[in-house]
Amino acid sequence: MRVAVITSSDSGYAGTREDLSGPCVKEIAESFGAEVVYTNLLPDTQELLENELKKICDENLADLILTTGGTGFSMRDCMPEATIAVTERIVPGIPEAMRAYSLQFTKRAMLSRATAGIRKQTLIINLPGSPKAVRECLEYIFPELQHGIDILTGTATNCAR
Repeated sequence: MRVAVITSSDSGYAGTREDLSGPCVKEIAESFGAEVVYTNLLPDTQELLENELKKICDENLADLILTTGGTGFSMRDCMPEATIAVTERIVPGIPEAMRAYSLQFTKRAMLSRATAGIRKQTLIINLPGSPKAVRECLEYIFPELQHGIDILTGTATNCAR
């Protein structure tokens, strides 16, 4: 599985805060055997995020894009909007599962606006911005993602186990 990691953070992009979540996503993806083929850190600017997501999907650079950051209530948080704007089909079950699982650890999980969707043959999933939440969510969902990617890319044809 080819994975792209996109961090959305004004302060990270400006160099005033270290990006800890992007490297955490990369580490976890690789621990599950994925090949992280692309990483980028961008400001919370919807047009830039949309263009980046479209480029990765349209040029078939990755099977899975994992984003981190930009899913909260800040006026600058726009990753869900960027994701929705570029996707052709939504995948509500993944963020629903992440929020349900995360509620075991913090009631603030209900405040996540994360979404997921498909553009062409690439799955896009928004993850939280904190390394702790990234680890909880991604380790929970990653074991099931390979099957979805196999169906999406045509290397598997049904969901029977």
